[in-house]
Amino acid sequence: MFIGKSSYYITLALALAILGIVGSEFHGVKAMQAEYKDLQPDVFMKSWLLLDPIPVFPEGSVSKDEELQKKAFANDFLAENGGESGITPKDGTTIQINDKDYKWQYYESNDDIVDLIKVFGQKDYVIAYAWAEIVSKEDKDVLLGIGTDDSVKIWLNGKLIHEKWIGRGVNKDDDIILIKIKKGKNQLLFKVQNMQMAWGFCCRVLGKESLTERLIYAAGIGNLDDIEMLLSYGADINAKNDIGINALHKATMAGRKDTVDLLIAKGADTNIKMPDKEILADAVFNRVFKGDSPGASVLVAKDGKIIYQKGFGYADIGNKVPFTIETKSRIGSITKQFTASAILKLQEEGKLSVNDKLSKFIPDFPRGDEVTVHQLLTHISGIQSYTSKPDFMNKVLYEVKPEELIEYFKNDPYNFNPGEKWMYNNSGYFLLGYIVEKISAMSFDDYLKKTFFEPLGMKNTGIHKSREILENEAYGYSYENGKFQKATNWDMSWAGGAGALYSTVGDLYLWNEAVFNGKVLNEESLKSAFTPVKLNDGTEPKELGGGYGYGWVVMEHRGLKTILHGGGLNGFNSDLTRYSDISATVVVLQNCLDPAPGMAASQLSSQIQEIFFWEQMRPQESVKVDKTVSANKYDDYVGMYDYGGAIMKIRRDGEHLLAQLAGQPEFEIFPKSENEFFWKVVDAQVTFVKNEKGEVTHIIHHQGGREINAPKLKDEISAKVDPSVYDQYVGEYKFDIAQIGIIKITRDGDKLFAQATGQPKIELLPKSETEFYSDLVVLKVNFIKDNQGKVTKLIINQSGMTIEGIKK
Repeated sequence: MFIGKSSYYITLALALAILGIVGSEFHGVKAMQAEYKDLQPDVFMKSWLLLDPIPVFPEGSVSKDEELQKKAFANDFLAENGGESGITPKDGTTIQINDKDYKWQYYESNDDIVDLIKVFGQKDYVIAYAWAEIVSKEDKDVLLGIGTDDSVKIWLNGKLIHEKWIGRGVNKDDDIILIKIKKGKNQLLFKVQNMQMAWGFCCRVLGKESLTERLIYAAGIGNLDDIEMLLSYGADINAKNDIGINALHKATMAGRKDTVDLLIAKGADTNIKMPDKEILADAVFNRVFKGDSPGASVLVAKDGKIIYQKGFGYADIGNKVPFTIETKSRIGSITKQFTASAILKLQEEGKLSVNDKLSKFIPDFPRGDEVTVHQLLTHISGIQSYTSKPDFMNKVLYEVKPEELIEYFKNDPYNFNPGEKWMYNNSGYFLLGYIVEKISAMSFDDYLKKTFFEPLGMKNTGIHKSREILENEAYGYSYENGKFQKATNWDMSWAGGAGALYSTVGDLYLWNEAVFNGKVLNEESLKSAFTPVKLNDGTEPKELGGGYGYGWVVMEHRGLKTILHGGGLNGFNSDLTRYSDISATVVVLQNCLDPAPGMAASQLSSQIQEIFFWEQMRPQESVKVDKTVSANKYDDYVGMYDYGGAIMKIRRDGEHLLAQLAGQPEFEIFPKSENEFFWKVVDAQVTFVKNEKGEVTHIIHHQGGREINAPKLKDEISAKVDPSVYDQYVGEYKFDIAQIGIIKITRDGDKLFAQATGQPKIELLPKSETEFYSDLVVLKVNFIKDNQGKVTKLIINQSGMTIEGIKK
């Protein structure tokens, strides 16, 4: 997805991070033989005999057709060596497959997940076999939790016990299988087929800890089927997780009445007291910020009183400086509400109007007479966001003057005509900060101090300046390859009105109290600030799950009006939320972006909000698979849906309906009714909406109390094109738009790919010999030839914009 890190958005991947469950080191493995003396519950199997990767396609093949991949998945490559149902390998032995030698080798993973790339290197379209022997003292039934990237088959004692053809990433316990272990020796064989990129698997016997986690998670999302399944497999209905709650507590906080009723009917003890809110909040943060990790601060307030505030982890890992409630941290895009308030304050004083044109303040800004201050405030100006330019991250280390930064992006073509679309835009807010300086004849920093910070007692907030040393300042970190390291340290002159502020949780609490009690802006200004923008055609964009006003996202969460904004830049992540109906504020600041699993500020804030305010929140429905829905109905839903530029692909596989958002794993969705479906791996649902002709026009995606409307895209039919035609397109294409720079076109076998500078590679699918599209992003590409038939340029249509690139 072509989304900057400062954008406030929701993804299924973020919610999936909650599911990570850490196992302990395994003991009882016979060295070099991958032999287990019984399987310990909740402990991952890390020792295996692995066979060298087997190519899915014959040597020299250029086709990557899915049917051929499935054919390889069905093929028994071990047929001449005992077969998949009978092989008993030994470490170091070599076997022949298709006249080539393949070696079995012992491998012990240091991690819960067996990363096959660490063993064999990056290999696409290959198969690995993994074998282990389990010696049991008795016959017993156990639950096996499986995660694979991508497709998997499993044999136990020669019998195929599990098969799934799927493209996905490894998530622990994605598949749960009830298996029968016999007394004595048991042979377990995995076949893991990789499509592209990441490749691996994990396996463990589910025990009390993992069953409890899954039961509590299922209770939280109201998955009645999984609750019954887990209880039937022996999950303890009253067991607590590491933060001290059980399934009944979680269902109660989540407002899942049907789930509560089911749990009580199944024997949940209603006399087990839920832990105090403060204890739960401590546990949420302590489970993530532990050891030598970055830190966070959190504050919760209700009716003008702070009811919880605390710091966790480190502001400076190297010097063991704790992250406290006094720690100053950069707040990124939360700055935007301060910038918007400054503009509205100047409007109250009669010094400008939100209807003023940009050209009034910057006369030479291209098309400035078409753009209003209102459009800058609401992200509908069409001006390109400078933080998306491919060379941006090379520049942020050094100071820049406002005029220089504006010059850096002002001549870039517009993404769309002003007012026609919504697109998150840091350029607009940088311009607004510059306008504040011009009108007030003060620096942006001085204006905010004089107008807001000093009158409100916000002594720990200001524009971050690299030349000044702040007391109690947090360093920024990122989580990469399983380790924390110092993040790129922006010179915040590059953020300006879009994100240059630092603050503390206490100061942001003071700010929220002042804003929502009329001490910052008058009633008319507040009303305009909290009114979601409408486009020229009258529609209200909801790309962030709610409407966007002036520097605030406005939405409803479980029946409560919610006004919020997040912030993110390298090393820092923040979230400031107000429930205006109940006068409640939650602030979370942390110093790690990209974050480790569970560290995202918005994710932490959501958990804290539920802990403290669930009693005031509206109940939610539970979900249960409607087994009366015929799979024949699924064909109506198959297709591609526009998620703000990225594509959600829905496809049918026999009796199953599968969904995949660009760049994320594919997961099955289950029918709640004929047109409503839900995920089991995350608390999200989609509703398929039809017109009067019975045709699906769009889907409504519900997640985290938010809603996204995604129109169905016109079905594209790939043409049959001789891959040799692609050779003439291979090369680099130069664009005048700095945001794109160079797009490189490459051929890999029978596939054509495009890759913009700093962006992932995208496959181009042929509509004809010269016209192409993508099934990952909404994109059209046309290759143009001159009179001699030589390819000279390509034309891209995306987000309402048409741009040309000249072939070098």
